[in-house]
Amino acid sequence: MNRLVQYGIALIFVFMTIGSCAQIPGKEICKNPKFDKKVANTLSHTIDFISPIELAKIKSQTYVLDTREQDEYDISHIPNAHQVSYDDFDIEPYLSLPRDTTIVVYCSIGYRSEKVGEKLQRAGFTNVFNLYGSLFEWANQDYPLENAAGATTNEVHTYNKKWSQWVDDNGKIKKVW
Repeated sequence: MNRLVQYGIALIFVFMTIGSCAQIPGKEICKNPKFDKKVANTLSHTIDFISPIELAKIKSQTYVLDTREQDEYDISHIPNAHQVSYDDFDIEPYLSLPRDTTIVVYCSIGYRSEKVGEKLQRAGFTNVFNLYGSLFEWANQDYPLENAAGATTNEVHTYNKKWSQWVDDNGKIKKVW
């Protein structure tokens, strides 16, 4: 099979996988039903969603943006994610990407990433997805995290004590704020 056919098949798989997760509201995704409700009620649902399990399947074929602040990102982030600041998001560096690039945005639970995702959509990006439950749910579902040095970590920046309630107390995750 030539490379062009292989690439086409891979793209079809990516779009089929992403398309299946675009309408998460009403479908419980988070392990904790109370957290799932918190996420659903916090977001405006202006960006299509992708679940942690679906992102894990296609992560190598996506451009992942962490929209939290640098100190949060340094504690832990999804491996190979690019840090952009919600407060100071500069779209200019991303305008060189093809507008059909698959971009997944995340933050702590999804609010900040949704706002950055909206900016990307307004700039013409057509495949922008918000990680449902964001980093908290990624960690809750035991997906890998890395710190600023690129080392595997079990720490999660939970923003503050109030927000830390949404990260599981399973003994695997160390909450930092």
